[in-house]
Amino acid sequence: MGTGRFDFEVAKQSKGWQLTLRDDGASEVEEYGVSSFVYRSRRPFHPQRFFDRLNQDWNGVLRSKGFFWLGSKIDKIGIWSQAGRVARLDFGGFWWAAVPREHWPESEVFQVELEKKWNAEVGDCRQELVFIGIGMDELAIYDSLQACLLTDEEMELGIQAWAQFQDPFPKWNVSVDEALAARV
Repeated sequence: MGTGRFDFEVAKQSKGWQLTLRDDGASEVEEYGVSSFVYRSRRPFHPQRFFDRLNQDWNGVLRSKGFFWLGSKIDKIGIWSQAGRVARLDFGGFWWAAVPREHWPESEVFQVELEKKWNAEVGDCRQELVFIGIGMDELAIYDSLQACLLTDEEMELGIQAWAQFQDPFPKWNVSVDEALAARV
């Protein structure tokens, strides 16, 4: 991202790109049975329910990755990466919604990109997980993740109550203020 190493003019000259544009090439689904989809939500996961789901079988999923938002860590980004049977969960920083605006980059590019992701109610906080696999039951995966989201009743409890939910994830014991102080 932002490295300047991708050249669209070069990429569109590739044989695969040209075949796809002309509808001459077989898609990955047709040729190999590989498909993908993105799960998105603007509601936080309940930490215990999401943790339990992560530890269940993901039939047909070969690779998944993305970021997640836990009700118990409302300001922190969780990073999920899975390939085959190997999975990794990490702290990925802070949602911009949790960072005081005076610490936001002043770049116009940043502002434009953030605006694309911004929601009036929750800022940039969201679930965004990509799943790639063969023979995946997308609806079953979607439904299982929806069941991990905070319910309407849990949402009504508020942020202080969410922080008390059973949370088996690592502590990620850094605050926005501590992170900002370390940058100076």
